[in-house]
Amino acid sequence: KVEEGHKIARAAAVIGTATFISRVLGFIRDMVVAKGFGATSAADTFYVAYRIPNLLREMFAEGSISAAFIPVFTEYLTKRSKEEAVRLANASFTIILVILSGISILGIVFTPAIVRLIAPGFGSDPEKAYLTILLTRIMFPFLLFVGIAAQAMGILNSLKSFFSPAMAPAMFNVVIIASTLVISPMLDRPILGVAIGVLLGGLVQFLYQVPSMRRNGFAPGLIFDPFHPGVKRIALLILPVMFGLSVSQINLLINTILASYLPEGSVSYLYYGMRLIQFPLGMFGVAIATAILPTMSAQVARGELGEMRETLSFGMRLVLFITLPAIAGLIFFRVPIIHLLFQHGEFSYKATLGTATALLYYSLGLWAFAGVRIAVPAFYSMQDTATPVKVAVISLIVNIALNILLIRPLGHGGLALASSVSSSLNLLLLLWILRGKIGRIDGRKIARSTIKALAASVVIVLVGIIISQNGVWELEGSWGYKAILLGSGMGISIAGYIFIHTLLKTDELVFLFDLIRKRRQHK
Repeated sequence: KVEEGHKIARAAAVIGTATFISRVLGFIRDMVVAKGFGATSAADTFYVAYRIPNLLREMFAEGSISAAFIPVFTEYLTKRSKEEAVRLANASFTIILVILSGISILGIVFTPAIVRLIAPGFGSDPEKAYLTILLTRIMFPFLLFVGIAAQAMGILNSLKSFFSPAMAPAMFNVVIIASTLVISPMLDRPILGVAIGVLLGGLVQFLYQVPSMRRNGFAPGLIFDPFHPGVKRIALLILPVMFGLSVSQINLLINTILASYLPEGSVSYLYYGMRLIQFPLGMFGVAIATAILPTMSAQVARGELGEMRETLSFGMRLVLFITLPAIAGLIFFRVPIIHLLFQHGEFSYKATLGTATALLYYSLGLWAFAGVRIAVPAFYSMQDTATPVKVAVISLIVNIALNILLIRPLGHGGLALASSVSSSLNLLLLLWILRGKIGRIDGRKIARSTIKALAASVVIVLVGIIISQNGVWELEGSWGYKAILLGSGMGISIAGYIFIHTLLKTDELVFLFDLIRKRRQHK
């Protein structure tokens, strides 16, 4: 069990490192776009247009394809020959290619109707509506490219090859940065260059993984076999998975619809706020979840339910150990972080404050956004896709109700808060149901870890308050001083967090230190 935990932690470390590189490049991408377009009408149209293929990506591609494909493919790797696994991979690749091509074509044709549905508030501005439609049509084929990239990622993760698929999104960000800097200035509508970058970036994200697939003996190939037993099982899993995993994206889509009625910049504030949330979420929450799913799937395939339960509990404790201090940091350092990263060019101090409001309320749900990434795959590893759908529907209804209640008093902040509360409910319900399905999930251990993490996060709160109260964040310039001030504050916070956990002898910290020690001995 300990060795399995070490394998998961090592895999999560590899994924986390690659994701860190990707997220840093993602921030550079957002800084480049923010400097060029700020929180203006053009930026709002892009983020609304990008929301559509991004939602479909989560529903049809990275979320559902990975979650439905990995358990079936892992079973083939565990119980059958490599030739059968290769045939399943190629048959599913072909079906994904055909289906997503069809969806992309339909999406391009019906873009005007989709835009009217997702951003009804733009209808009063014909120019804004036209530009949103144009941007959406350019980016729609991104769904196809990211879909086949997700299947490649699923194959490599099942083979316990994590670095290449985790680095692929970094290539996506590099292409968008280059497109924004090189293509945008050449166009009459510069924002179109960013959309072109999204399209090309999706293609590069797939192509980057092909060499690794070839080395592992799973080069992409075309086999049209829609009635392949494995393909049919994936198809049965994918529809409920599609909705179950994409509930957060659907919540964000609802936020976008309502935000289109709010003052200019509201859509951008929500986008930038969620981007900051996605940094720790992607680095740690998604990294741990990605490492855990193949392990849980293999344990279930071997009938090792007890080991699967230990893996789930371990993943939840590790997620809380990392996300709770991240919540404290994002809340109490929010203005300095946004100011330093985004307040350049067209991005004003007003935009900083608007984004800070969104970040505050989104941060409250970070632990749940990450925890759902662990809990939902636990159901999928047992090939139970119905339960997450039922829970997701409840969460979605709660989110809509809270949006209506909170949008008037809190504006775009109310929309972010609604997402956090509904996601928290989603996670708690999933864990409660899991406890009934597999017995104990070490709830007392999880509770003890949570209390210790909250206690250790006090130092982050105190340092964050001191740093944020410095008046320098209301002024322009002095970027070097500001970077040192924020960096030193965050460094002290992290050191204090680790020190308190050392005094408390927290299991997760001891485990991570032990893992680092063993890696050094191995070298």
